[in-house]
Amino acid sequence: MTHEEYQKAAEYWKTKNKTGAAVEKDRLRERMEEYINANNTCALATGTGDFVRCTPIEYAWHDQAFWMFTEGGEKFLALEKNRNVCLAIYDKYSGFGTVKGMQVSGTAEIIEPFSAEYIAAAAFKKIPVEALKKLPEPMHLLKIKPVRIDYLDSELKKQGFSSRQQLVF
Repeated sequence: MTHEEYQKAAEYWKTKNKTGAAVEKDRLRERMEEYINANNTCALATGTGDFVRCTPIEYAWHDQAFWMFTEGGEKFLALEKNRNVCLAIYDKYSGFGTVKGMQVSGTAEIIEPFSAEYIAAAAFKKIPVEALKKLPEPMHLLKIKPVRIDYLDSELKKQGFSSRQQLVF
């Protein structure tokens, strides 16, 4: 592909979204949160330089953020240098007109173990803090604050809207 062809492909959704009807912002946020809460696993992408990692990980959604307890892993190589992340949540594809999922661009924060925020996240997940304190190494807690969500839902098209919607925080 030429540079121009890459650029044209990259601009596809920006161009297409100009012609589609947008869902009202509050209703879109509500619909997105319903989808986020209907799931609990995402693919979290981190990267720096030529290193990229995509990790399947469980999350909880509350206080307008994704919260992820994790033992560690190579994602931390990237997070040390680059707190910009992307995560994807999606349904299994079952045929044309059934696509549903989202891509979330955001920033990661590593929450200090056993801080008030850490303890509150554990309580939300119903994880006993005493059990966490007994582990040989503390669990890390990632807090992902969305900056932008690109939401794709074929059902929206049936309702007269563009199947791809975007919410900027």
